[in-house]
Amino acid sequence: MQELKIGGIYKHFKGDYYLVEDIAKYSETKEEVVIYRRLYEGGDLWVRPKDMFLSEVDHEKYPNVKQKYRFELQEIESVANKFENKSGH
Repeated sequence: MQELKIGGIYKHFKGDYYLVEDIAKYSETKEEVVIYRRLYEGGDLWVRPKDMFLSEVDHEKYPNVKQKYRFELQEIESVANKFENKSGH
């Protein structure tokens, strides 16, 4: 199973992107849950059990999905360095 990165941007296997805000515990069972924000349409907060968040895609149910995990961490580099020293600042 993959590790979770707080502040990481994850791609859901259906294509949308989400920002992991934090990990919390469900008060009744102490199960860890992931608090994450969708990065589209208002940025709503969502909660999902950590094990489910980090689980593999059910390829029997979704045979055409190429992504291995339900949510996969994205490596997004800053583009700010492309603009440094070009404006003389």
